[in-house]
Amino acid sequence: MDTTYLKENQDRFLTELIDWLRIPSVSADPKFAGDITKAAEYLKARFEEVGLDNVELCPTAGNPIVYGEKLVDASLPTVLVYGHYDVQPADPYELWDSPPFEPVIKDEKIYARGACDDKGQVYMHVKALEVMKQEGAFPCNIKIMIEGEEEVGSNNLGIFVRANKEKLKADVILVSDTGMLANDEPSIEVGLRGLSYHEVEVTGPNRDLHSGLYGGAVANPINVLCKMIASLHDENNHITIPGFYNNVAVLSAAEREELNRVPHSDEEFKKSIGLPDVYGEKGYTTVERVGIRPTLDVNGIWGGYTGEGAKTVIASKAYAKISMRLVPNQTSEEITALFQQHFESIAPSGVTVKVKPHHGGEPVVTPTDSVAYKAAADAMETTFGKRPIPTRGGGSIPIVAMFKSELGLDTVLLGFGLDSDAIHSPNEHYGVFNFMKGIETIPHFYRNYAAAMK
Repeated sequence: MDTTYLKENQDRFLTELIDWLRIPSVSADPKFAGDITKAAEYLKARFEEVGLDNVELCPTAGNPIVYGEKLVDASLPTVLVYGHYDVQPADPYELWDSPPFEPVIKDEKIYARGACDDKGQVYMHVKALEVMKQEGAFPCNIKIMIEGEEEVGSNNLGIFVRANKEKLKADVILVSDTGMLANDEPSIEVGLRGLSYHEVEVTGPNRDLHSGLYGGAVANPINVLCKMIASLHDENNHITIPGFYNNVAVLSAAEREELNRVPHSDEEFKKSIGLPDVYGEKGYTTVERVGIRPTLDVNGIWGGYTGEGAKTVIASKAYAKISMRLVPNQTSEEITALFQQHFESIAPSGVTVKVKPHHGGEPVVTPTDSVAYKAAADAMETTFGKRPIPTRGGGSIPIVAMFKSELGLDTVLLGFGLDSDAIHSPNEHYGVFNFMKGIETIPHFYRNYAAAMK
């Protein structure tokens, strides 16, 4: 493929992405509802500009889905592209070096909330379509569906998919919401962990109490919550919930050896996030801990007085958000039930506990011997000059399992982000190299896939 058009239009492509990133499409906070709509409308206009047909904002009970298609020949295969335009909250704003919704490019990286996850990666697909339109040919049929609720659990996507199976009929699904090992070490994720997410509430006295008058005589909900959370791991960082590991898929020694062949340095890993040592379940490497083993983490904890100065109180309530990443053969329904039962059972008599399940998702492993995977691997080899390595990703994209169950389709995870991109964190960024390399690679995937499916 001639990259002249890409090089000549790079500045425009980046300007358009920056304009989209300025729209704070945060799905978790209702105050951004108007911005969610603006972000969807912006994408709809771009779909129309690159020549997609039947472009529409599909209403849901929540945020709209942006849909478009280019059906060139019924005899050709069809690729369904999925992504999301909603972003994580940017809090805490004070930890950003530049405002999260005032994008800047420095050191060849685009800094903004959503730069990598997932607006930047979605926009690669839009511009890849423009490149193919400019070249005068779409090599296969393309449908593209971008939702606005991925960061809050995709609650309405399943409903939309079940109601529109004919509309979404395809041969494979293509997603760019993942990453690769390094810019000089391309990879394709072939496994994702599932998710079980909860909010817990521990209640003690009927009001905040003076810690001098009542301290030592009543259960302190914050102290109790901390002890309960601490008890969820043993000295080997093994999760202590009864039955938690019952269905965990165990890899053979050969499979573990193969997994650990991916380029990885614990020293570089520690250095990249400013830690003195690695940490995790005993008996497993860092690569295994983040790819094939389940985890339990506290994502937030609060209660009592957290303002300036001192206020000596025993809080009436304490809260935490707790998530578990799941591996093949575990299900979110099973783990949600086990967690709720166990957490409520370990509460001491001086408090009451409520467990509120939030969203979940299923783990998935995608095939590496499929036509679509080979088409993606060949595409990356063409543009990077190196064969990509199949890897297991530690994150969760719950819709991948849903697409398999509802549409019967496997997904190719053709992502271009890096672990260092700080997604979900302050100073999220996305490399200009990665953005442009994605636009260059995606058309090769379509051509390879179409040719292989003839």
